[in-house]
Amino acid sequence: MRHKRSIPNRGFRVADQIQRDLAELIRDLKDPRIGMVTIQAVEVTPDYAHAKIFFSVLVGDVEQTQEALNEAAGFLRNGLFKRLQIHTVPTLHFHFDRTTERAAELSSLIAQANSTRAKDD
Repeated sequence: MRHKRSIPNRGFRVADQIQRDLAELIRDLKDPRIGMVTIQAVEVTPDYAHAKIFFSVLVGDVEQTQEALNEAAGFLRNGLFKRLQIHTVPTLHFHFDRTTERAAELSSLIAQANSTRAKDD
């Protein structure tokens, strides 16, 4: 007997597909304000009306990139319409993901603390 997949699984699959497709679509954007972007995570509301897109920037200005991505959100959403097999493609909201930035700061603080401790010993 086959079990039906639960609805939450579908949400994860849709978010994962959006993440992959957006990475490709963003690479095709010609806006010079958009730096080297990595899509870190996608959170889709249960009704698929909205998606929060968390991104990081390897090269480029964070504020300009976020502004340009949000301005291109309608265009990107159209691109998703053509690729996704779902009735409702969510409205996209881009947010800078500070996780990698915070991790680098923490690593720096730990290294500082260790070098200070080494001098004290």
